[in-house]
Amino acid sequence: MTSPLTNPSFRWYLLSLSLTLLASELTTLAVSWRLFELTRDPLALGLIGLAAMVPFLSSVLYAGHLADVADRRWIAALALTGLIASTALLAGLDYCGQLAARPWTAYAAVAAASLARGFLVPARGALMADLVTTDQREAAARVRATVFQFTSVGAKAGGGFIYAAGVALGWGSGATFVLAAVLLVVAALAMLAVVSRPQVRPEAPAPVLRSLAEGMRFLGGNRILLGAMLLDLLAVLFGDAIALAPVFADQILHLGPDGLGLLRAAPAVGALAMSLLLARLPPFTCAGPLLLWSVAGFGLTMIGFALATHPVLAFTCLALSGALDFINVTVRSALVQVLTPPAMLGRVTAMQQIFIWSSNELGAFESGLAAHLLGVVPSVIFGGLMTLGVTGAIAWTIPELRRLGRISDLPAARN
Repeated sequence: MTSPLTNPSFRWYLLSLSLTLLASELTTLAVSWRLFELTRDPLALGLIGLAAMVPFLSSVLYAGHLADVADRRWIAALALTGLIASTALLAGLDYCGQLAARPWTAYAAVAAASLARGFLVPARGALMADLVTTDQREAAARVRATVFQFTSVGAKAGGGFIYAAGVALGWGSGATFVLAAVLLVVAALAMLAVVSRPQVRPEAPAPVLRSLAEGMRFLGGNRILLGAMLLDLLAVLFGDAIALAPVFADQILHLGPDGLGLLRAAPAVGALAMSLLLARLPPFTCAGPLLLWSVAGFGLTMIGFALATHPVLAFTCLALSGALDFINVTVRSALVQVLTPPAMLGRVTAMQQIFIWSSNELGAFESGLAAHLLGVVPSVIFGGLMTLGVTGAIAWTIPELRRLGRISDLPAARN
């Protein structure tokens, strides 16, 4: 089988993906640190997730339908233009002093960026199927995940230092937003350089509601896909504590913004290590059980992180969480690419993103609210225990997932 990396368009695709991720990580770190600096309230961090979740979820289903009937490359490029505008807005608000005077303006800019991302993610996710052959899909999913983790490590580890350097040089926190906007411009140009095979589209596109109903029926009828997505949704919703990293960095571990960057990078470091290990191993022979055990392990690492009082131990627990989560991401991404018909990938990717964003952004809000009500450490321990319970429940109620062997042995979806 020819490597998907031999395709120049796939390489442009990966470049656009990595630059967008880098810009997103820089923006997220700068917004979260700035708001916590201004408010000193963990609930302010949770509200970032809420501000991002609502516009994303309100747009992503329609965006998934659009990605199945229109040019995915142009949809992605236009969505990147929206991200550029919202990131530039954050820079302007910070330099004009409006972010300090009116912190709510940061939430408005985050919401605008999230609306653009709602159109970007389904189009970009479905576009990959137009760049590789059917037998390259699982390999392409692994390559994409590995590039994602390489970028994530650099972005999260370096983000705190970039932010601190901008402040130290007198450029202010707005310099981080300016850099992120420049990276997004290059990402948009890289996306326009992509040349894909003719996109599989229905001859007579169904009305939006009927089209979305078809996608929902497909996902609801595939218990393996649905189970994998539900597992990720509920486990990360309760278990992921990374939204509280600024509180741990400032009040528990006594680190600055550079230390916050290292904490945020720790899961990506673990994921990168796991990706390099998996690259040397054959495809999973027991993908389902491995998926379930990896999510249970994720919950345990979050409990360990909550109890850590030394930066090295905290970093280690977060790195282990990232390594285990990478297994979850790899299995789920491969399942989507293999089991979904190409003409339906936009809608299924959109629904997958609803699960992911509900867990990530609503989880961030849940983390902030729980920390506000219960205290930071008890709330993270509670979330880890809930993750263990959710994993056991999914394993019991969806035996097909528990018995899943090789993904490559599953029948590939056709139109």
